[in-house]
Amino acid sequence: MKKQNASLLALLLAASTFFFACTDKVKNDIGALKFDSLQVNRTEHLFGDTAKPACNIVMNVTYVSQSADSVLKDSLNTFILALCLGDKYMNQTPAQAVDLYAEQYIRDYRRDLEPMYAKESQKGEEYAGAWYSYYKGIEGHVQYYHGRLFVYRIDFNEYTGGAHGIYMASFFNMDMETLTSIRLADLFVPDYELPLTDLLWNQLMADNNVATHEELEDLGYTSTGDLTPTENFYLSEEGITFYYNVYEIAPYVMGPVKITLPFDAVRHLLNDNKLIANIEH
Repeated sequence: MKKQNASLLALLLAASTFFFACTDKVKNDIGALKFDSLQVNRTEHLFGDTAKPACNIVMNVTYVSQSADSVLKDSLNTFILALCLGDKYMNQTPAQAVDLYAEQYIRDYRRDLEPMYAKESQKGEEYAGAWYSYYKGIEGHVQYYHGRLFVYRIDFNEYTGGAHGIYMASFFNMDMETLTSIRLADLFVPDYELPLTDLLWNQLMADNNVATHEELEDLGYTSTGDLTPTENFYLSEEGITFYYNVYEIAPYVMGPVKITLPFDAVRHLLNDNKLIANIEH
């Protein structure tokens, strides 16, 4: 899971460089953005036989439909498609991209599973059809859009056989004045990691009505990973929320973990950041 988040972050940073180079004409006015969404819901069976297992792909991707600045519109849509679908699709129109992605998912499903299914069928072996029934869901939407700040959330949900599927959410914060991603180092003073980690522990203890790290650990926290500041965060009027997907710091059964630190709680660690001031006002 952490590897996937790191991969997405690397893609974001690469894309941000591209956006900045292509949008040096973007003004402080963020462009009166308007949004629309594209939906896909397709089910395709192995060998085209409705009696056999199938894959289902469901997509709901929000994109910029209108803007006072066409360069800003195109750049944001490129950014959104890269995050939701991968850089292979970032230069397509949103409608083309979601259709091409769905087609590729179905082709890959049939390519990977039809030979295996046919082989087991010929042998007369018992097999569970559910293990051949795949699902993939992708939902991208604008979580926050105000002033300089643009926050986009992507939810992935996938089942490829086994005991259960896997799901995760990724958040990407953008400074609209520069069209660059916002990272923790952009918000906090140097050497922020240890004091910010203490604040996360304290807030998680308060959220769970316990007084010690040990009590949190007894509940299951940090049994699958250490509690440290994650780049998977989002900004809002409430503060900065750190989002840990399943397995990152807790077992699957506990679900994702969200820790929100109000800006007042981290004020002493924030740098002189006008973006935060804009959110608070």
